[in-house]
Amino acid sequence: MKYLVLIPDGSADEHRPELGGRTPLQAAKTPNFDRLARSGTIGLARTIPEGFPPGSDVANLCVLGYDPHAYYTGRAPLEAASLGISLRTGDVAFRCNLVCIDGGLMRDFAAGHIETEAAAKLIGYLQKNLGGGKANFFPGLSYRHIMVSNGLALKAKCTPPHDITGQPFEPHLPKGEESGWLRGIMEESARLLGGHPINEQRRLEGKLPANMVWLWGQGTAPSMPTFRERFGLEGSVISAVDLVKGLGKYAGLEVVEVPGATGWLDTDYAAKARYALKQLEKKDFVYVHVEAPDEASHSGDSPAKVEAIERFDTLLLGNLLEGLAASNDYRILIVPDHATPLGIRTHTSEPVPFVSYDPADVSTKEQSFDEDSAAAAELEFERGWDLMGWFLRQEKK
Repeated sequence: MKYLVLIPDGSADEHRPELGGRTPLQAAKTPNFDRLARSGTIGLARTIPEGFPPGSDVANLCVLGYDPHAYYTGRAPLEAASLGISLRTGDVAFRCNLVCIDGGLMRDFAAGHIETEAAAKLIGYLQKNLGGGKANFFPGLSYRHIMVSNGLALKAKCTPPHDITGQPFEPHLPKGEESGWLRGIMEESARLLGGHPINEQRRLEGKLPANMVWLWGQGTAPSMPTFRERFGLEGSVISAVDLVKGLGKYAGLEVVEVPGATGWLDTDYAAKARYALKQLEKKDFVYVHVEAPDEASHSGDSPAKVEAIERFDTLLLGNLLEGLAASNDYRILIVPDHATPLGIRTHTSEPVPFVSYDPADVSTKEQSFDEDSAAAAELEFERGWDLMGWFLRQEKK
């Protein structure tokens, strides 16, 4: 038996007036989603336990079948693992966004989705001028980077920058224990980056400057059993996002790099499908994550979110189903890791819809893959980490 788990990140949402009172999942043309729903099992899963931040770190940990109460230590250590950064005992990793600050506001949490090459030069400049002592900076992709402290500011209260788009940023600077040290780094980064030649050139080209770093999501290295130890299956993970790749590494899954996977709206959905099918030839389990719907939500862009969902349905799921057409020996689980309502442009904690599909099930039901149908199905996993075991048929609901 082969198992596919597909994550349309942040695609769950609320009913939107600009979509005729529908959610993006309802407004999108998704014949493949709905085909699976008609023959499969739908329901809701709470992927963000009470008391945890509603982020992709907690949510994907939960979807993979790990109880966040036991294994969650923070977002940044997962991203650090993806970048090959080894955390020593006591090290604290921070997510380090390159952001655009303008007129006291968080103009853009992604600095206009700055190019990776330019971003690496800016992070290298910060390492040369701010690193080497209590903290060090490591380049990642686009606006996503890592800072590692030697045990400092683990308990500081930090706000994700995508939560405050368009808002004054100063009230959301780090607070609490050792937060002054963090704020000092962020303020010094603004001084260093503001006049950097790369940002001067970006302004001339009409692009947003990456004129500050924003530190958040800190944590220490987690200790967790592998997916094989947990469920007895060998697997792979496909994602353009370092957080998901790092989580895959800690879970002992093979991280598969896919050319054209960007973590943005222009990601190559069809390439992810091709690589997933190749992995299924040699692995039992493949976890495919697509960031695009979530990024559209953070931008408040309804048409882009609908389009991202439609591309997921047609180019990813459609190609996967075509590639698996000759077999009945597989199961598919589709579940957003969390909801990201367009109206507030950030993550929330409510349960998300899922559909589990087995081609051997020939029943037909009047249901579709969306928030309302899932709620009406009256199947809910209050402990979202139980969903994986149920899907693999190793644990009963």
